[in-house]
Amino acid sequence: MAAVIFDLDGTLVDSAADIHAAVNRMLAEEGHPGLTRAQVTGMVGSGVGVLLDRVIAATGLPVAGRDRLLTRFMLIYETASANLTQCYEGVPAALAALADSGLTLGLCTNKPERPTRALLKAMGWQDRFASVICGDSLPTRKPDPAMLQAAIAGVGGGPVLYVGDSEVDAETAHAAGVGFLLFTEGYRKSPVEALNPLASFSHFAELPALVARWIA
Repeated sequence: MAAVIFDLDGTLVDSAADIHAAVNRMLAEEGHPGLTRAQVTGMVGSGVGVLLDRVIAATGLPVAGRDRLLTRFMLIYETASANLTQCYEGVPAALAALADSGLTLGLCTNKPERPTRALLKAMGWQDRFASVICGDSLPTRKPDPAMLQAAIAGVGGGPVLYVGDSEVDAETAHAAGVGFLLFTEGYRKSPVEALNPLASFSHFAELPALVARWIA
């Protein structure tokens, strides 16, 4: 059966506000000034560990405290991962249309499983995805293709498209040999053409037609 697998942050949902709030709460507890939302958004995409490494580099916090800071950040974020996060316009209707057309849906995100599950529940999507692979599901994270390959196995194999918003998502799809559709309104930093998608779109109302065009 054909399937569409999605990234989460910057693709289905704009989660930057909650991530930003959690980072700044952690920094405040350390007696350090907060970062701007733009700064934090630019750090998102390669997993929570990389996010914390970038926060430490930007703020000059002691590298020796990384494990403690990571634990504290996760405790803060896990209890507040859906306070400010919103899905992008048109996402619920697009997901419903794809499912109604007989496609299986999956999720492949570098976000850890606990906040991912909490966010899916808050969005009412806890039963929407047949396969959910998170940043701590495997020893490696995107752009290693193993995560996407695991998500593909979870949806039963068959023709697959991967939908994401970032350089990491594009690299993952290409490494896995999977067609990539780019949502342009997420956390991408590079020009669209640099990510070499099959197609790009700026509103989820466009997605069902693109999927119908490109999935075999």
